[in-house]
Amino acid sequence: MTGIALGTPQRRNRTWVRTTIGVLLTAAMLFPVYWMLNVSLTRDQDMRKSPPDLFPAHATLEGYRAVLDQQLPYLGTSLVIGLGTVALTVALAAPAGYALAKLRPRGGGVLSFLLLVAQMVPGIIMAMGFYAIYLQLGLLQSVPGLIVADSTLAVPFAVLIFTAFMSGIPGELIQAAQMDGARALRTFWSIVLPMSRNSVVTVSLFAFLWSWSDFIFASTLANGGAHEPITLGIYHYIGNNNQQWNAIMATAVVASLPATVILVLAQRYVAAGVTAGAVKD
Repeated sequence: MTGIALGTPQRRNRTWVRTTIGVLLTAAMLFPVYWMLNVSLTRDQDMRKSPPDLFPAHATLEGYRAVLDQQLPYLGTSLVIGLGTVALTVALAAPAGYALAKLRPRGGGVLSFLLLVAQMVPGIIMAMGFYAIYLQLGLLQSVPGLIVADSTLAVPFAVLIFTAFMSGIPGELIQAAQMDGARALRTFWSIVLPMSRNSVVTVSLFAFLWSWSDFIFASTLANGGAHEPITLGIYHYIGNNNQQWNAIMATAVVASLPATVILVLAQRYVAAGVTAGAVKD
């Protein structure tokens, strides 16, 4: 009992030290987010103050007015592209994951390896390839073209997530459906897909975030077109003689809100979806 009593203050001290370190590291990582918000509220004439104000002493909403006046079309385009990327990614990756997990096609291992390799291809290389193809097909500066391009980043990851999750679905359920006369497509649609809700949410979230934050495909395939995403909307604020930093940061704040809200709402499904298949019973 004496040893426990003596050890308790030491454990408490260690806990406080770890908590303090954690808080400091978290504050350091979140400081860029705070600075983005601070600059978005700073007046143009205060941008070059030295030292800069840690708090916006003379806060202004001019940057946010610029967002409402100029950036809403870009935000709408990004939303359409993001939702389209989610739909296309799930439509392609979910059946592929089911096939690799349960139907066991020949060459499935090789295909899984190729999916891993595909995620290592630099985005700029893919963008150049898409540019050459879209130039022939007339898909440059189009929303469908960006949806297809962004989906190529999400599909390999999505197939691996679906495969890991669907591998954990009991085979008895699928066998029972087959005994009742359900074919592979009916089994997938009525049994496997509803049970894969966590993985669907995980894949949808990551596909949306990748397409929402994409700049390489957007600047290569859509720059100068009638429908540009928000990443290009922010980029257009930066010029040789004009850098509207409060408008840039205000746009970044507004653009980060949908992703933040979605991540907060879906975090428990994401945790379950990412860890699916990691442990075998």
